[in-house]
Amino acid sequence: MSRKSPPKSAPSQPVEAVANPELDAMLARALGKPGEAESAEPEAAVLEPVPVEPAAQHCGFVAIVGKPNVGKSTLLNALVGQKVSITSRKAQTTRHRITGYRTVGPTQFVFVDTPGFQTRHGNALNRALNKTVLGAVNDVDLILFVVEAGHFNLADAKVLDLLPANVPVVLLANKFDLVHRRGDLAPWLRSMQERHAFAEFVPMSAKNTKDIQRLFAICEKYLPQQPWMHDPEELTDRSERFMASEMVREKLFRLTGDELPYTSTVIIDKFEQEGQLRRIAATIVVERDGHKGMVIGDKGEKLKRIGTEARQELEKLWDCKVFLELWVKVRSGWADDDARVRSFGYE
Repeated sequence: MSRKSPPKSAPSQPVEAVANPELDAMLARALGKPGEAESAEPEAAVLEPVPVEPAAQHCGFVAIVGKPNVGKSTLLNALVGQKVSITSRKAQTTRHRITGYRTVGPTQFVFVDTPGFQTRHGNALNRALNKTVLGAVNDVDLILFVVEAGHFNLADAKVLDLLPANVPVVLLANKFDLVHRRGDLAPWLRSMQERHAFAEFVPMSAKNTKDIQRLFAICEKYLPQQPWMHDPEELTDRSERFMASEMVREKLFRLTGDELPYTSTVIIDKFEQEGQLRRIAATIVVERDGHKGMVIGDKGEKLKRIGTEARQELEKLWDCKVFLELWVKVRSGWADDDARVRSFGYE
C-alpha cells in the first residue's frame, strides 16, 4: 500500500538556548544513545496479564489523538495486539471512538482511538466526528498526541489547542524510523516543548514491537491504582456487527483510492450467526450515481473484490466462515443531513 508523502513542516520560530535541566533530561530519555531504543527490553513490558489482587492493580484511560493520517489506528492495533480499528491512507477513515483493551502485568490499559480532527469540511458528518474527539479527551488519565516525527503543521496545531490543560500529554513522534539521524530531532523536540508542556517525548514507530513495549512502560506511570475494568481476555468494546461494517469500509477505501469521496459509508442490513457461520448483508452508501459505478466497477469486479477481501479478513479475525453479501445505494447529501448522519450511527 502506498503512503502519502509527509506534509511540509510549518516553519518553527528559533528557540533561544536557555538552560533547562528538566527538558534536557526528557530529551536524553527520548533520544538516548544510538541503538539504545532498539535493544532495550524494559522490565515493565511483559505483555501478559499477571494474576494480582485487585488492591495492587492499575487501570486507566489513554486517549490517542492527532490529525488524520498520522498512524493513530495502526498504533491502537499494535497496542491491543489485534486489529480493532481499520486503516487506510484516506483521511477520515476512523469515524468512531474505538476502545481497545490490553492488560500488561498488573496494569490494564483502556486505549481510546479517535477520529482525526476535521478542519477542511464543516458538514454534519465532520461535526459529529469532531464532537467524538472532544468527548474523548476530557475524561482520560493520559493523552497520546500523535504527530509525524520532525513535522508539525496547522492541522497538528489545531488538535493541540483542543487538549485540556489538566491531563498529562505525551508527545508521540511517530514514524521515527524515517528520521535519518536521531540527533536531528532534538531541536524539533525543543520547539515542540515551547508549544505545550508535554509530560514525555516518545519518538517511535508504531510498527516496531520494542517501541510498543517501551510505550506501555511509559504510559503505566500515569494510570491510577484501581481494579481492572474488563476481563483481561477482552480486546474491545465493539461488536462483531460493527467490525463487519468497518472492515467493508476499509476495503472500500483501500480499493477505490482517492477517486471515491470520503462521505461513503457502510450499513449492516443483516447479521446472523449459525454455529460457526456468520451471514452478513451490507449496503455501501454513496452520494452520487457516478460514485456507485466506481464501487461496482467493470462487470461488478470492484464490488466483488471489496467483498472478498472483507470476508477473508473477517474470517481471520473471528476464526469462522463468513458469507458476505454487498449492495450499493445512492443517498444524495446524506453527509450534510444531521438526522441521517445520526441514523447511520454517527453521534
